[in-house]
Amino acid sequence: MKFTWFHLMPYRWLPADFRQRYHSVWVDLPNGIYDPEKGHDLYNEYLDMLEYAEQCGFDAIAVNEHHQNAYGMMPSPNIMAATLARRTSKAMLLVLGNSIVCYNPPTRIAEEFAMLDVISGGRLIAGFPVGTSMDINYCSGQNPATVRDKYREGHDLIMKAWRTREPFAFSGKYTKLRYVNLWPRPVQQPNPPVWIPGLGSIETWDFCAQHDYNYSYLSFSGYKRARNMMNGYWERRAALGADDNPHSAAFFQQVCISETDAQCEKEWWPHVDYFFNKCLHLYPGTSEAPGYRTEASLRAGIVSQFGNTTQNMGIDKSWKQLVNEGYILAGSPETVRQQVEELAKTLRVGHVLLGCHIGSAPAELVNRSTRLAGEQILPKLKHIYSDYEDRWWPKALPAARRAKAGASMPAGAAR
Repeated sequence: MKFTWFHLMPYRWLPADFRQRYHSVWVDLPNGIYDPEKGHDLYNEYLDMLEYAEQCGFDAIAVNEHHQNAYGMMPSPNIMAATLARRTSKAMLLVLGNSIVCYNPPTRIAEEFAMLDVISGGRLIAGFPVGTSMDINYCSGQNPATVRDKYREGHDLIMKAWRTREPFAFSGKYTKLRYVNLWPRPVQQPNPPVWIPGLGSIETWDFCAQHDYNYSYLSFSGYKRARNMMNGYWERRAALGADDNPHSAAFFQQVCISETDAQCEKEWWPHVDYFFNKCLHLYPGTSEAPGYRTEASLRAGIVSQFGNTTQNMGIDKSWKQLVNEGYILAGSPETVRQQVEELAKTLRVGHVLLGCHIGSAPAELVNRSTRLAGEQILPKLKHIYSDYEDRWWPKALPAARRAKAGASMPAGAAR
C-alpha cells in the first residue's frame, strides 16, 4: 500500500461570523476578504508542509484544482507541482487537477503535464477530473449537458498527443487543430499514469475500467460512509471484466494525529471545526447545475456529497460525531493506524491519500502529525496489498539519472 500526503490549501482567516455573512465559500465569495500578503505566507507554508512530507517517508505528495473559493486555493495545480518538482527528489507528484473541459485547446494540459514529467524525472501522476459543477459550470461557464462529451474528446486528444511521434491534425466536435506536435513529450512512455478523481458517478467508474486508470474517490464524509460507493465501484469493475487489483483505487481521508487520544481533540478541534463549518459552507443553488449529473447516476440513486450538504458534509457535528462516524481519523498514532488499516481493507484500496492538514491548522501541529505518521503509521501498513502489481504508479528515471536542482550552478553560488 502506498501513502500520499494530500493538501487542500484552505484560506486560514475566514471571519468568525462567516456563515452568517456569506452564503458560500465557493463561486461568489467576494475576494475582498482575501489578503494577498497573508496568502504569500500561506502558500509558502503549505509548500513547506508538502516538502516535509517527502522527508517523512510519504510515497507521493498531492495537489488539486479548484476555482473561486477559500476552501482550496489552487486554481493552477501545475504551478504548485512545478515548485515541488524542483524542491523534492523522491516523492511522486500527484496532480489531481486539470479539468479537461476548462482548457482550450486541451493540448495545453498535455504540454504542461509533459513539462512536469520531464522536470521531475518521470515522477508525475496525471489527474484528469471531470470537475465539480461549481468549478466547471459556474466558475468556467461550461455547459453541463455537454461536459462529459467534451471531456472524452479532450482526453482522447491529450493521449494521442502524448503517444504520437509525428505531427497530426485533429478534427473533433469541440477542438480542431491543423497541427498537433507535442514538445516536450513526457519521460514516462507512452504516458504518465492517469488517475481520475471522482465523487461518485457510474460513468467515471466505467471510464476508469475501460482505460485501466486509477479511480480516486475524494470524500469529506470519511471511509465508513464510502463503503456503499466503493462497493459499487468494485461491482462495476467486475461487471466490465476488469480485475480486482486494489491499486486501481485510491481514497482520500482526513486525519488528525497527536501523541495521545486525549491530546488530539484539544489540539485539533478548532481547526476541524473551521474546516467543516466554514470551508464546507456551500450554497446548494450552485452545488450542482441542472444536467451535470448523468441519467445513469440519477437512476442509480447516487447523491453528490456537494449536493446534499446538510446530510453528508459534517456541518454542525461535534468532535465525537465526526470521529465515531469516520469523517476524520483522529487520535494517537496507534489509534489512527488501526483506523487506516480498517479503511484500506474494508474499501479495498491500495492507495490512501491522507489529508494531514485540515482547516486552519498551523504548521507546527501539521508537521508534528506528519512526522508521527511517517514514523509510526506508514511503516506498519505498507505491506498491505504488496502481492498485487501496482501498474498505476510512475516509472520514474532511476535516482542516479535524475538531475539535481542547482547542480550546474557555479561553485559557491548562493541558492
